[in-house]
Amino acid sequence: QVQLVESGGGLVQAGGSLRLSCAASGRTFSSYVMGWVRQAPGKEREFVAGISRSGGRTLYTDSVKGRFTISRDNAKNTVYLQMNSLKLEDTAVYYCAAAELGYYIVQPRVTGYDSWGQGTQVTVSS
Repeated sequence: QVQLVESGGGLVQAGGSLRLSCAASGRTFSSYVMGWVRQAPGKEREFVAGISRSGGRTLYTDSVKGRFTISRDNAKNTVYLQMNSLKLEDTAVYYCAAAELGYYIVQPRVTGYDSWGQGTQVTVSS
């Protein structure tokens, strides 16, 4: 399995921006479909965004479309989540996740990922 380490979380005011990073190690990064999943207190984990192995295809949950952007740099073994216009309801622990899937696949199912990072807290204040 690939090892994943997230960074970039923190406290931000509503309307602000944060950029999350997830560094991968241990296996060939470009072999993995990547995603960001979040979990708010008392709620189940929720798919946020996913990206295909080449980065050519992306998918977002409706609540973040137009505000969040997922990207990857296979040369740096890193996936990013740029979060703009943050809202109070974006407050959650954000997890980076990976799955060994086909080249053009984007994985929207939380249960479809088999490697996870430790998570990074994002708190949006009013």
